[in-house]
Amino acid sequence: MDPILERYQALEDKVRSYTPNLDARRLFDAFTFADTEHHGQLRKSGEPYIIHPLAVADIVADLGLDVDSVIAALLHDTIEDTDATHEEVAKRFGEPVAELVEGVTKLTRVQYVTKEEEQMENLRKMLMAMAHDIRVILIKICDRLHNMRTMEYQSPMKQREKSLETMEIYAPIAHRLGMQKLKWELEDLSLRYLDPVGYREIITQLDERSSAHEEFLASIQHSIQQRLGQEGIHCSVYGRVKHIYSIYRKMYAQDKTLNEIFDLYAFRVIVDDIPECYNVLGCIHDMFKPVLGRFKDYIGTPKPNMYQSLHTTVIGRAGIPFEVQIRTWEMHQTAEYGIAAHWKYKQGMANKTLGTEEQFEWVRKLLETQQDTDAEEFVHNLKVDMFADEVFVFTPNGDVKSLPAGATPIDFAYAIHSAVGNRMVGARVNGRMVPYDTPLNNGDIVEVITSKSAKGPSRDWLNIAKSNEARNKIRQWFKKERREENIVTGRAQFESELKHAGMKLEAITAEEVLPNILHKVRFGTLDEMYASIGYGGTTAAKCVARIRDEMLRLGRLQAEKAAAAAKSTAESTIYPGSNPLQELHGSNKHSDSGIIVEGLGNCLVKFAKCCTPVPGDPVVGFITRGYGVSVHRKDCPNAAPERRKPEEADRWIKVSWVEGKLPNYKTALELSARDRDGLTLDVAMALSSAKVRVNALSARGLPDGYATVNIVLEVRDKSELTAVINRLNNIQGVYSVARSGGK
Repeated sequence: MDPILERYQALEDKVRSYTPNLDARRLFDAFTFADTEHHGQLRKSGEPYIIHPLAVADIVADLGLDVDSVIAALLHDTIEDTDATHEEVAKRFGEPVAELVEGVTKLTRVQYVTKEEEQMENLRKMLMAMAHDIRVILIKICDRLHNMRTMEYQSPMKQREKSLETMEIYAPIAHRLGMQKLKWELEDLSLRYLDPVGYREIITQLDERSSAHEEFLASIQHSIQQRLGQEGIHCSVYGRVKHIYSIYRKMYAQDKTLNEIFDLYAFRVIVDDIPECYNVLGCIHDMFKPVLGRFKDYIGTPKPNMYQSLHTTVIGRAGIPFEVQIRTWEMHQTAEYGIAAHWKYKQGMANKTLGTEEQFEWVRKLLETQQDTDAEEFVHNLKVDMFADEVFVFTPNGDVKSLPAGATPIDFAYAIHSAVGNRMVGARVNGRMVPYDTPLNNGDIVEVITSKSAKGPSRDWLNIAKSNEARNKIRQWFKKERREENIVTGRAQFESELKHAGMKLEAITAEEVLPNILHKVRFGTLDEMYASIGYGGTTAAKCVARIRDEMLRLGRLQAEKAAAAAKSTAESTIYPGSNPLQELHGSNKHSDSGIIVEGLGNCLVKFAKCCTPVPGDPVVGFITRGYGVSVHRKDCPNAAPERRKPEEADRWIKVSWVEGKLPNYKTALELSARDRDGLTLDVAMALSSAKVRVNALSARGLPDGYATVNIVLEVRDKSELTAVINRLNNIQGVYSVARSGGK
């Protein structure tokens, strides 16, 4: 018989073993359709392409999935890689199969800006299909598993790229679905290409010790079986060495060699019912010495992925620790195959029901999270959600909530409901009031104190919350309730980052540039971008980085830098001199500036125009030749230590303000506000009521709907200037008043 037909026949026999009324003609039709469509296509190994869908269907059948899933696995690449269409598949095999194939099919390749964005789009489609029908991801995981099994035929770059994606995305999803057997194989296969040296070392050392491992496993297994037999407990016992990636992680985390790791072994005891699980636990603890703090009851408190078992670590007679997992047969099937083990209970249900069960709530939460985050953060959040170790805490009513390790009362409140989190004013843990940033521990009883008069979450909560769900709900609140505030906050952050990058707002809001900028940052208007920065949907740094790339592409950044350099030419030119202090002493002009230069008052002093210091400001002096001392505020960028040239180190000197009555000093302010009629008049009125002398006042509107007002005024000292700034900040629409030159 033809080898490919032999493989198909083995698949049909496997499906028939758990599907008594199998329509073999329909299954064979799917095989011949896929074989015909892929005819002439070869895999990298040189094998006919049909080998791949046959292998994926075989893994799907191992999971015991229904016939539609097996057929979809056979056809999963036809819509993407052949001339077959969705309509054709639906007509021949039914709409449910076509939907499964469409869900598994990758997105059409388009040019994404970053790898994260491409990965996010693929994940988003996969997650949306999962929310509709969980079989999509089961087939997708089987597809990835076979690709990883045959990865040796790919290029080294492709091997590493696919292995990293498998480790970061597919293995964690398999874990969340409870499919431990597939998860372990995916991790081991990925490690083979991500760290081939470490992988080979572990394999070699395990092979060298294989006889010792087998002897130890057989001895413990026999002891447990003998004792449980004496107790009349019907059971199945077997042991194994932990899988390669588990050993690798332990070696990496603890910086140990394989010789230094003792808990390499795990034993499973499978019994008929739950009471016997606890009977076995008592026997194990009687036979071996239990390790304190290493007992976990996942039967009483199952993991979110439905996993149930009793775990205990004990020390054998030879002083070697090992883990024992105790479970029923049904729990064992769930532990190995997760949701797939429950498929027999799901057959016959409408597809719309398959994604609505509680265990898939995390899928919908991830979909909600990605609505307001960019690609990089979404992919990061997915990885955090997948890998997060869990802590189980209780409500006062005894309900269990699973949260990521390190979670706080804020995470707990939002896990209950958005309204509870938004109205939280305090929290009790085990009956005691605690701060919001208190880490929760397993078994804690948490009570959230709420108030109808609560003003909502604080922005600081975004830094305290550990769960992506809580942070997303906090962002949603700010997005909905504080749009104007978000715009103001976001614009201030954006302008600060823009200034740090050496760019001006006017440059990016130019009429011929702005449309390209908005397309690059993927917002319809600047206000949308400001609002997103304000509530945490994106960051000013990411937006400015993209804008910088676009300005470079447009050839605008070089011109901007040249203009800025011309404007920021130093106030005075430094000429080489024998001794800067001698130059000072040589200047006999007395200064009435109110500045003492290193104890001297008889030197020429001028105030730097870049930062316009006033009494009360910490200041520093710079010796110039022929112009005396230029006085800067210490927070002026031009006086920053990192900007000072080594050869001019001795020209920076200490200066201070004289005590007593001083003259008025000029300084400059820059006010930013929403552009509106009467803004300049309101600014002038505020300055008049402050009774300060104004030397210059100019305003200009910006294309983004904002305005900048530049003010030069005279004040006695910093306290008077602060009072003026406070008055200006109270003007309607003003969101920032900054002194020129400060950080």
